[in-house]
Amino acid sequence: MSTDTEDSPADSAQIIPGAEPFFFPGGSTGCLLVHGFTGAPKEMRWLGEYLSGRGHTVLGVRLFAHATRQEDMLRARWTDWLADIEDGWHLLTGCCQQIVVIGLSMGGILSLLFASRKPICGVAALSTPHHLPNDPRIRFIKPLSLFQPYLPKAPPAWFDQAAYQDHISYPSDPTRAFAELRDMLAAMRAGLPQVQAPALLVYSKDDPVVTPEEKHMQLIFEELGSQEKQSLWIEGSGHVITRDAKREQVFEAIANFVDRLVKNSP
Repeated sequence: MSTDTEDSPADSAQIIPGAEPFFFPGGSTGCLLVHGFTGAPKEMRWLGEYLSGRGHTVLGVRLFAHATRQEDMLRARWTDWLADIEDGWHLLTGCCQQIVVIGLSMGGILSLLFASRKPICGVAALSTPHHLPNDPRIRFIKPLSLFQPYLPKAPPAWFDQAAYQDHISYPSDPTRAFAELRDMLAAMRAGLPQVQAPALLVYSKDDPVVTPEEKHMQLIFEELGSQEKQSLWIEGSGHVITRDAKREQVFEAIANFVDRLVKNSP
């Protein structure tokens, strides 16, 4: 969905209807949900409702410069997005005894990076890249962005077309933001050995963005410092596995992971 609905100054930008952050109060375990690159909290809302139905407190954050106008992302830095996770963590610590951070795609990068720096109960990374594609343009992405501020998105690959039609995302990728992804991924990889919290990785074999051939899950799994870690492959979903056809399988796996953490907590 495009955000170019009106020509308004950046300081009056509004959140796209349906893309707002959300909070569902519940039990003493807090689930902090983090959406993906150019996406919106809506990507995580169905998962949040599912976890709330299992008795957990849920907070779905909106990352800086997302779900407003795609021009806003030109000034976003990855440290802004990491600060949003920390904000959410501090909010949940006020009402929860333990916190699990769960992120999709870029949200998974941020979740793993945050887990390497803060004490959390567990972390789940969904459709999360270990690295960017081997594209020579990445080295020159900042100067390139001056001449080509936006890059076209690849054709969508969704199994649930109704969910795709209702999906909220910017219509193109801000070129400058790929430099932030590159630097954030480097920070994540450096921090993976420091992650001590139990971890769950979930990926789709039919993901055209974070492809199985590039071994993203295997590399993250091997580099994680967590003593307790598990992985799950699903089929029949594209990249946004929290909204695509096999979402219920994903929800159940995450809920079971969170429930085990609660059961095993002191």
